[in-house]
Amino acid sequence: MALVSITSVHPHVRVVTLDNPARLNSMSFALVADLYAALDEVGADNECRVVVLTGAGRAFCSGLELEHAGLPPGAEDLGRHRMGMRAMEYMGGIVPAMRSVPQPIIGAIKGPAYGGGMCLSLGTDIRLAGESAVFCNAGIYNGLSGTELGVSWLLPRAVGTSNSAEILLTGKKVDANEALRIGLVSRVVPDDQLLDSSIEMAEGMCAFSPFGLALTKDTIWASLEVGSLRSAVDLENRTQLLAGHTGNLTEATAAFKEKRPPVYTE
Repeated sequence: MALVSITSVHPHVRVVTLDNPARLNSMSFALVADLYAALDEVGADNECRVVVLTGAGRAFCSGLELEHAGLPPGAEDLGRHRMGMRAMEYMGGIVPAMRSVPQPIIGAIKGPAYGGGMCLSLGTDIRLAGESAVFCNAGIYNGLSGTELGVSWLLPRAVGTSNSAEILLTGKKVDANEALRIGLVSRVVPDDQLLDSSIEMAEGMCAFSPFGLALTKDTIWASLEVGSLRSAVDLENRTQLLAGHTGNLTEATAAFKEKRPPVYTE
């Protein structure tokens, strides 16, 4: 049985759901393998322009599956140390895989987003929280490092160094309202409106150029990794020039003059 499902809710919007609510969508290797496959599928879907990532049941994702994690693919005959590294690399690669999907990903997060679940939320491009959402670093509670799946790079960029250090070093639980206050999420809505609000946002984004959306996502992430304002501007210049060759600006201008919504095919 697949532990991640894909639903088409609009011609250009796909909802990817972590679908093991009995285990609070915890990150077994089987679930992560299904998530990799789902990301590959939506990434290759040329009709898909925006993705919504959510969790079934009362949780987004409770983090690593501690009782029935299983093994990463291809690790059957490895020794302990090689298998351990394979496992870490497999889990750790899922957030970069989310970054590599060309479509923007909206996280619809309710209930626990603990450990790796908090990291998955940080791999989304926009985060909406239900009122029940709670973010927490679980590793520090389990005798491990509080850093995994890119959180030491992502979290300070989302909420600043002091807030991120407090979350990672103390195991502090961050509820939805505090997450909004510190910038971990951009909006808080009632749980029963969360998925609809996320889909509504995604549908609104579909009015834009699909190429423009993909380029904007890629440039936002790339600019986080460059070392200077000048480098970011240079990247933006080339991105904007590339987008300008699609004919979208001509369509936007014509639509403005004709008092109609633009129709973008690129």
